[in-house]
Amino acid sequence: MSTQKEARQRADEVEENALNIDTEKAEQIIDALNRDLASAYVLYHQLRKHHWNVEGAESGDLHDFLDDAAGTVEDHADSVAERAQALGGVPVAGPAKQAEHAYVDFEGEDVYDIRTSLENDLDAYGELIENVREHVGLAEDLGDYATSELLRDVLEDLEDDAHDIDHYLEDDTLVQ
Repeated sequence: MSTQKEARQRADEVEENALNIDTEKAEQIIDALNRDLASAYVLYHQLRKHHWNVEGAESGDLHDFLDDAAGTVEDHADSVAERAQALGGVPVAGPAKQAEHAYVDFEGEDVYDIRTSLENDLDAYGELIENVREHVGLAEDLGDYATSELLRDVLEDLEDDAHDIDHYLEDDTLVQ
């Protein structure tokens, strides 16, 4: 049992960092990273839901794609969280705080046909892509080139998966 009576760092505080990024600049970047982190986890859970529930003739391929896509989003969320911590912040971790910070809305618990599910995923990817692209610029403008580079890597993978989803949604298919 822990004997610690007070938190080492409050969730809304930004401490000095070893990266020599000014605390005021770090606060802005951490806020953006936490919004990206929270939104990534909304998308992650939605992709997992679709992975579990996919049915139909293309279910095997889609099952594998959605599993890979969710894994990619989760890996990037981890990198974003670690960067927020390195900048002196506290990454949002709990579901309530993630829901509060996210700019992506979860589609809900109901199960939809796979076309509708993929359209909802593509919408979420679009929101994430727009915001991450904006945050690349923010980090660059504030002189945090490492965060900018990390977000560029995230952006590239998000765009690749969104492009793949767009292909799945094409009307050229053998299945009727």
